[in-house]
Amino acid sequence: MTADHQILARRLREAYSAGAIDPLRDGLDPTDAAGAYAVQSINTQFWQASGRRIVGRKIGLTAQAVQAQLGVAQPDFGTLFADMAIPHGSVLATGKTLQPKAEAEVALVLARDIDDPQATPQTVAAATDHAIAAIEIVDSRIADWKISFADTVADNGSSAFFVLGNDRKSLGGLDLYTCGMVLEVDGVLASLGAGAACLGHPLNAAAWLARTLSALGEPLRAGDILLTGALGPMVSLTPGTRIEAKIGGLGSAQFHYGENI
Repeated sequence: MTADHQILARRLREAYSAGAIDPLRDGLDPTDAAGAYAVQSINTQFWQASGRRIVGRKIGLTAQAVQAQLGVAQPDFGTLFADMAIPHGSVLATGKTLQPKAEAEVALVLARDIDDPQATPQTVAAATDHAIAAIEIVDSRIADWKISFADTVADNGSSAFFVLGNDRKSLGGLDLYTCGMVLEVDGVLASLGAGAACLGHPLNAAAWLARTLSALGEPLRAGDILLTGALGPMVSLTPGTRIEAKIGGLGSAQFHYGENI
């Protein structure tokens, strides 16, 4: 880590309250993965020291089209904190976001640690307690979402909040490859997708994360929540709306956006 990384990390932290900032081109090359994760790590440690509690990880850039757009050939990850969880069916106040979007995902909750740099989808499946329908509310501290790979990584994977549904399902009998997904805004279809859109299978994405974190010496732990990646296109949020994700075999997750519903 360098002094420049510290400056960029502070700039991102301040953007949460002061407003979105310009891309980090003055301190990070758009494809500088090591530098971007260094900035992310600085802020993760800062927030932990401030009392925030880690509850899992999120995986991003699981769609090949998005990877191509940002000039990379792999996903990215960010950290989930307990205060990012929005209860199923509750309200997310508009004042807590800058330029939010929502995407439907399969979440996995682990029953056991995974510390294996060769982890496979089967490794993840064996360590998983249950799967659950989820919505990730992504938000960028970079103005107008003009992000590079380094921008989104440094910005904790452009994370903000997440919602988990109420139906916990064991993996046995679930088909997370062909399962369909619909994301509705006020009951109207806004996004459509399937499990295969997430790096070919949500377990593929989770296995990539397990390998990556094990190699970094930060393995996944029992109880961790894993947001495995979008099953379809993101949807921009408009105040006063209800967002619901429905995923075949997993049920649904929903929330309201804005105080005046």
